[in-house]
Amino acid sequence: MNATELKADLAGFSGTEGYTKYLGGLMLTDGVRYLAENAGCFWLLDIIASYQSKCRKDADLREMQFWKLTVNADDSAVVTCEDGNGNVKITQKMEYTDFPLDEVKIWVELGSVDLVNPAYVAMLPGER
Repeated sequence: MNATELKADLAGFSGTEGYTKYLGGLMLTDGVRYLAENAGCFWLLDIIASYQSKCRKDADLREMQFWKLTVNADDSAVVTCEDGNGNVKITQKMEYTDFPLDEVKIWVELGSVDLVNPAYVAMLPGER
């Protein structure tokens, strides 16, 4: 799938019909799962999952996290997590990626998938 097709497909996700259990106690929406499967970026979800214990201890990230992958012209990249107030709380640099888009955002929110139990839900911004 090329970048144009992927970008168009991702824009079509609003809400979710199902959730997929993932590492670090994350629940993935349909859109995030689609992104990982079609862009081959489960590694990005692994990065987000690996920081969850740190995020859950940080009062600024405990309820909402704003993750962004930015790909540079030389195919290096940086993954950041902001607190919603423009403060970058986590930065991880990557020497190389073949990720097809220039940028992607994933939000992680403390919510519930069954309206009873709390869960950390990883979603595309349009799925909120």
